[in-house]
Amino acid sequence: MSNKDWRIGIDVGGTNTDAVVLDENLNLISAVKSPTTEDVMSGIENAMEAVLAGEGVDRSRIGYAMLGTTHCTNAIVERKRLDRVAVIRIGAPATRAIKPMIDWPAELRTAISDQWFLVGGGHEFDGREIAPLDEDELRRIANQVKGECDSVAITSVFSPVDASHETRAAAIMREALGDDFPISISSEIGSVSLLERENATILNAALVDVAKTTSESFIAALAGEDITDAEVYLCQNDGTLMSAEYAMRYPILTIACGPTNSIRGASFLTGLKDAVVVDVGGTTTDLGVLTHGFPRESMLAVEIGGVRTNFRMPDIISIGLGGGSIVRQHEDGTVTVGPDSVGYRVTKEALCFGGHTLTATDIVVAAGAAEGVGDPALVADLDPELVKKARAVMTEMVENCVDRMKTSAGDIDVILVGGGSILVPSELEGVARVLKPNNFGEANAVGSAISQVSGQIERVFSLDKLGRAETLEVAKGLATEEAIKAGADPDSIQIVEVEDVPLAYLPGNATRVRVKAVGDLKI
Repeated sequence: MSNKDWRIGIDVGGTNTDAVVLDENLNLISAVKSPTTEDVMSGIENAMEAVLAGEGVDRSRIGYAMLGTTHCTNAIVERKRLDRVAVIRIGAPATRAIKPMIDWPAELRTAISDQWFLVGGGHEFDGREIAPLDEDELRRIANQVKGECDSVAITSVFSPVDASHETRAAAIMREALGDDFPISISSEIGSVSLLERENATILNAALVDVAKTTSESFIAALAGEDITDAEVYLCQNDGTLMSAEYAMRYPILTIACGPTNSIRGASFLTGLKDAVVVDVGGTTTDLGVLTHGFPRESMLAVEIGGVRTNFRMPDIISIGLGGGSIVRQHEDGTVTVGPDSVGYRVTKEALCFGGHTLTATDIVVAAGAAEGVGDPALVADLDPELVKKARAVMTEMVENCVDRMKTSAGDIDVILVGGGSILVPSELEGVARVLKPNNFGEANAVGSAISQVSGQIERVFSLDKLGRAETLEVAKGLATEEAIKAGADPDSIQIVEVEDVPLAYLPGNATRVRVKAVGDLKI
């Protein structure tokens, strides 16, 4: 057995970048919390250097490196570092009414693409062809965009029902553009609903270079610490990992991986498989639901940077409550907390650290609920009534969100993680238990380091062709293949989620099937 069996996990948050080192038995050897930097990468390097300098760390044994990063999210929000994308929609003449990217923010559309093409082809909802695929037009487009774009996004009408036109179109484009040219096809990314699926595919295509640069920079940072042969993984937004190569094909799946890392870390640190996880940072509080040990997925369309999409996303609620949230008392006596925050500057600007801004951290320090944080003497003269009201506001904010995440009326366990979780009391209305595990402040980095590898498919099948049992077996096989592609050990793969929803409006006993397979890292 190889002695390269230790792991380093890094998770980038809006305020702090956390890093941990785990040994072969997933025991925590070293953990650090370092400020997130404007360029993100230098903050990762700082955190990596600090955690590897920890007592007991044997860097020669590190064989796996995991990164949960905000790079892709930031690129979309900031409209920077995005690839130029040639957008191809297969669906003429049926889809001429609405152009691609019609409802996108103008500056994002300008940053990504001014080239879109409508090609004959696509399928009806029952799998019948709308029109034959216009291969000659695709070859003309390939020659036109050659050298003019960095990536191609292909979307076909009802490709989750029949993806043959998309895969053929991708093959034609690669004949002209090269086998390694980045091509995103919508049936591998989104589900039924043309515009949202197309949007997700275009965003994915625009993020290929960001994912490539991030992976290469992470590998370079590891090499700078003399770690040159570790397997590198990026965190997905379902609480699992994917190889760096897989991440370059599906970079959009890294979006919102931070909260899911915290959820997985909370599960690992407590042993609970079902709970609400409350992750309190310096600026925001993220709440998510553990279901069978993994984050619950959202069933709704999700907006990213002003673009409506329908690809896989975690069911997360974010509120403006964090350790740096600014507390104000108004003329009528009411008290508000946030949503604005001093963020990572809390250790300089909060009153208890000698600053001049009243923050949520000051409130809990003044209440005697945050031992070892700041200097209690600096907040000793705060009005007790103000402290009481502010704590009540913070508690109510969390309780309301926990209620929103519930699917039943009964009490549920809550796990508190994140450096700002000192803001939340040990008892909450509607909650059975409030747990705060050891190493709660680094749960996100722990979640990235202990994660498994997954594969997921979501397709529309006709049960008339194979029957339900055989259809589900086919779907499980496809999900297993995706997990293996992402880097999972084939012998360890388990099917953790199967969902089939009959589509009454489609003929052929059509059913939308979603299957998730999870396995351990291939060692």
